[in-house]
Amino acid sequence: MISVYLKRRKNMVSITQKMHQQAAPLWQESFDHPFIKELASGSLPTDTFRYYLKQDRYYLENFGDLHQQIADHLSDASIKQFLYDGAQGLHDDEATIRREFFQELSITTDEIKTTPIAPNAYNYVSHMYHELNEGSPARAAAALLPCYWLYNEIGKKLVKNGSPVKIYQQFINTYDSNGFTDATNQMINIVDKLGEQADPDEKQKMNTAFIRSSYYELHFWGMAYNHQKWA
Repeated sequence: MISVYLKRRKNMVSITQKMHQQAAPLWQESFDHPFIKELASGSLPTDTFRYYLKQDRYYLENFGDLHQQIADHLSDASIKQFLYDGAQGLHDDEATIRREFFQELSITTDEIKTTPIAPNAYNYVSHMYHELNEGSPARAAAALLPCYWLYNEIGKKLVKNGSPVKIYQQFINTYDSNGFTDATNQMINIVDKLGEQADPDEKQKMNTAFIRSSYYELHFWGMAYNHQKWA
């Protein structure tokens, strides 16, 4: 009986596989976006990458906080530990990488403080907090997943040819690294585990959270490429 169950389970399509399939058109648009294409070719204007980094700093700060807040709502010890570790890593390791980029591009603390949050960055972060505070930890975890998974796929696609610009190559390497790939796989497993515990309505809402985050990921590139402003 156990072998039959495992065989059936192996043949089942997981919730994250379904999410990935449904988000595929949005992700393809990300792969084909001029921001990504020009990052790889080295033709992306430096001021556009600077804009991206300043907005991404705001996003990652909240992304890290959300890891901890989601963990606080869960009881599974292994999931909680991964999310707590992720929160610490995003505040420490990712911040260290970004500081190096900021130094190389002369992005000062004063410039960061006086840079307004762009509409898409604001909306993306608000969406994730909404999924936690008005939804559930499972929906919030699903909302976090595209940032891991999409960036990991972009890193793996771009690393094959690389970029002639050193800082762009460093950026690509970050998301193709073994450590980031491992974290991505763990996050996928977490969402699958939470999905297994969810009823059909909750599964659908987790899927919606994932798709919306994928939408905001796509428009993050456009936000940076066009130097989006409120007016």
